[in-house]
Amino acid sequence: MRASRALLLVVLVSAFLTAQTTSVDSSAVASMERKLQHIESNGALSHPDPTPTEFTEHEINSYLASGKVKLPVGVRSVHLEGQPGVVTGTSRVDFDQLKAGRRSSNPLLSVFTGIHEVVVVAHAHGSGGQGFVNVDSVALDNVDIPRFVLQMFVEKYLQPKYPNIGLDSRFTLPDRIDVALVGMHKLTVMQK
Repeated sequence: MRASRALLLVVLVSAFLTAQTTSVDSSAVASMERKLQHIESNGALSHPDPTPTEFTEHEINSYLASGKVKLPVGVRSVHLEGQPGVVTGTSRVDFDQLKAGRRSSNPLLSVFTGIHEVVVVAHAHGSGGQGFVNVDSVALDNVDIPRFVLQMFVEKYLQPKYPNIGLDSRFTLPDRIDVALVGMHKLTVMQK
């Protein structure tokens, strides 16, 4: 289950994540755990069953709210919404905690202080065993942040802790996942 949880974390962190309070539905959490266990055990087979596994938005958000995914320090109340090929994440981020005492004299990075509601919109998919996340936009308290400023923030504060993270990320999918499709309020994965 570790690798499947890592997939969720990579997608979440890659998109910076973003915040509404989501209540924990224990039956949705249990369903999510069963599906993650299935993906892990299926991926261990020499010939995995290619039948798609579908995660609902409700299952994912309940699972995130349950505390079973270790989020970066300072990132709270993560809520994801899926549309075909697009993930919108909302979160409450304490940038002072996220930056862990690192400072910058660059005035463009001064917006990344204090606690803000962050909304990230990203195109995300997986094909050929590779995951792709391309951040389209990030807004802090409903103010869009220019891409070049986001790039500076990622390079200064996120990449030292998470070297594979960027506004455009490519990574190997775990557990022999070949395809990952973001749909309307769902995520479907297929193993090969």
